[in-house]
Amino acid sequence: MGASENPPTPTRRTGRRRLALAVTAVVVAGVIVFALSRLNLPRVGHALITATPGWIALAFLLMALSLLMRSISWHAVLRAALPDTAIPRAPVVRATMIGVMGSAVFPGRIGEPSRVVVLSRRLDGPNRRLLPIVAGTVFSQTLINVLALAILAAVTFTSVPLLHGHLTGIVVAVALPLLVAVLVILGPRLIALGRRSRSPRVVVIANAIERALSLARRGLIVFTRPRFGALAVAFQLLAWALQWLACYMVVLSLGLHTGLVSAAAILLAINVSAILPATPSNVGVFQAACLVVLAAYGVGSGPGLAYGIILQAVEVLTALALGVPALLGENLSWQDIRPGGRE
Repeated sequence: MGASENPPTPTRRTGRRRLALAVTAVVVAGVIVFALSRLNLPRVGHALITATPGWIALAFLLMALSLLMRSISWHAVLRAALPDTAIPRAPVVRATMIGVMGSAVFPGRIGEPSRVVVLSRRLDGPNRRLLPIVAGTVFSQTLINVLALAILAAVTFTSVPLLHGHLTGIVVAVALPLLVAVLVILGPRLIALGRRSRSPRVVVIANAIERALSLARRGLIVFTRPRFGALAVAFQLLAWALQWLACYMVVLSLGLHTGLVSAAAILLAINVSAILPATPSNVGVFQAACLVVLAAYGVGSGPGLAYGIILQAVEVLTALALGVPALLGENLSWQDIRPGGRE
């Protein structure tokens, strides 16, 4: 009875996944070919060839330092959330680099959960307890990132009406993390309603979610401890400032005369465009964001695309240069951090 309706086998699921990926690849390739056909490729090539290597090397250095600053910020947040747990700096740095590399290489921004898992396995205590707390600390950094995006937006909007009429992305980028923060903070009280349910199953689920949210809230405790909170905010904002300067170094490498503010606008645009990444490192969308921003400053499509290519190369190669040694230091492989690698 009903035996003829066989459930999808793993082979069928794999086939469908590969078909979906193939269709996506064809569509993306078509869009890229169409976009390239509308560009002056000789000008793109000339801009890439004539870029000043010294400024690009400095951009690499600044980008690497920004990642180190992020790890210092995360270490401060972790110390506030886990005061009774020994947290060596080296594993935090390695987990940060692995997370950045994961987001740079694979689609879906898997870097954040990857660094949570990588670090949790290095800390003393059961993973069931540590994972939600460490995840909460990552979310604390996300809230600081919202502050950084707000600062970049203020700098950008005071210089050029770049996104007039297109503020939806900025609103989502700022409002979404804040909404999640409210849910994390008020969640236990809201779930208390579920605990009053007459269904035993609903009560059990509500209790489990409440315990997880309570642990996640411990990751936000850094904002109630000025010593650690000030350190976390200062180093995270310093990381953003270094990344801003790295973007400006690429501007200088191409001889563009758009000023330091244009680099802030670019950094804002590429981060907003990465909210829902569709490809590894958001390839294509990343360059489109750079093109739109630089066009507002009077830069042609050729140099604008060259800028997007160079800046993304700086980000990805920096992530790989720091992430691969960190991966080896943690005795992990690509299989351990790629999507589905733990199945």
